[in-house]
Amino acid sequence: MAVLLMATSFPGQAQLKREYSKNTTSSSPVFSVTASPDIPMSVTFAGEKVSFDRLDMAERLDRELTGIIYGQTTTELCFKRANRYFPALAKILKEQGVPLDFLYLAVTESSMDYNAYSSAKAAGMWQLLAGTGRDFGLEVSDEVDERFDPEKSTVAACKYLKAAYKKYGHWPTVAASYNAGMQKISGELSKQKVDNSFDLYLVQETSRYVFRIIAYKLVMESPKRYGYRFSRKNLWQPVDYTTVDVSGSVPSWIDWAKGKGITYAQLREANPWIRSTKLTNAGGKTYKVRVPKQNELFRSKRAYSVYNKEWVVD
Repeated sequence: MAVLLMATSFPGQAQLKREYSKNTTSSSPVFSVTASPDIPMSVTFAGEKVSFDRLDMAERLDRELTGIIYGQTTTELCFKRANRYFPALAKILKEQGVPLDFLYLAVTESSMDYNAYSSAKAAGMWQLLAGTGRDFGLEVSDEVDERFDPEKSTVAACKYLKAAYKKYGHWPTVAASYNAGMQKISGELSKQKVDNSFDLYLVQETSRYVFRIIAYKLVMESPKRYGYRFSRKNLWQPVDYTTVDVSGSVPSWIDWAKGKGITYAQLREANPWIRSTKLTNAGGKTYKVRVPKQNELFRSKRAYSVYNKEWVVD
């Protein structure tokens, strides 16, 4: 009988397939052949070696890695969106002195969806609360919310991460504090008498958080190992823009966009910080508004780039 096989492929899966076929009868139900990923003995995260020799550490990574590998719809979208946004975000992290592995924190937070909005009212790729965004220099209002701007929110997130690193001196603990808050992590480190977040007993969300970031790093740095293969045309492309300074009010962004030869929808896609059809701008602040170049909007007219050559087979 025919056996339905998943695209996902791991070392040793061929043997699993042979064993499956040998033990399958004509009356057996048809299932996909799956494989459990090997858990490495250690991973370098943000320049720091994290050991997975300890049983609890290995099992916590296993849980997240398995979920990401077999959560194929979300994981594929993470690759596609990352190809568009990683180039600009990586440049900001380098300029800010934050390790590039924190790109995977953004993946964990939002699946790289710039328009993500949580039940806790955290917004954007980096899932910043309104108060946190304002604390780190972002405008948050009914008409303008820079938490949704991929680049400005990355700068704000970097400011938080660097402040946390000054406190902890340990990047994985910094990542944990991004989820739980510095006050919570500092309090638990003191109460539980340990010096890093891996040794803390925490609520499930935070306990799993850093392991999920590391799991995304493993999958996105070696996708073929975990069964993910793309053509460069499968991956969403960065879009090049011209920038227009707007220092006054805008009665209608719809009319403004039409005057630039684009739709209101395309304007909002390029400038997700715009949260209304108008801009009051009573203070005369200068906003840099992106207008996508026409050739960038059509598949037939643009070139295709790849952020990481390991992501593609062509």
